[in-house]
Amino acid sequence: MITMCVLHISLVMLFSTEISSLDCTILLFQQNKMNTESLELLSKIGGQFPLRCLKENRNFRLPQKALRPRESQEKDAKMVIQEILQQILNIFSENLTQAAWDRSSVETLQNGLHWQTEKLETCLHSEMENETPYLGNKKLLFPMLKLKKYFQRIRDFLKEKQFSLCAWETIRLEMGRCLLFVDQLIKKA
Repeated sequence: MITMCVLHISLVMLFSTEISSLDCTILLFQQNKMNTESLELLSKIGGQFPLRCLKENRNFRLPQKALRPRESQEKDAKMVIQEILQQILNIFSENLTQAAWDRSSVETLQNGLHWQTEKLETCLHSEMENETPYLGNKKLLFPMLKLKKYFQRIRDFLKEKQFSLCAWETIRLEMGRCLLFVDQLIKKA
């Protein structure tokens, strides 16, 4: 009886691992689709950039070159994508009261970003468990710190501008640039 129970548990674990890995193999396709939807939502939530906000437009200097992993580092690409999406989600969870955006679209964007980050995190965790111990690319540490500083500059800008409508519109454009960069990473991963 105990042997049969152990056999059933083993089979369930075997199949769940296999299903999980299959889910991760199509993840980049799903990410590409969700990323396109996120870009469309960003466009939809604010419409055209208000002309009165042009003076607020700023270049936050996304460290694109530093974040491009080599072709052999698919895990690194997934880690960068996951971090960018998590940071974008954090930004869009800030004080949105002055942003005159469609709340339903903002919530859809937040939910999509949350789903993507959760899936990537699960796949990265699964890959790390199923393979030889992966310490990560030490060369990725510095670029990831640059990425965190980039998003901190964005948060500082929002706070400095007291989360104004123009500040949010500027950030909406910048997050579109981030999502376009994520799209490039997905295609190379």
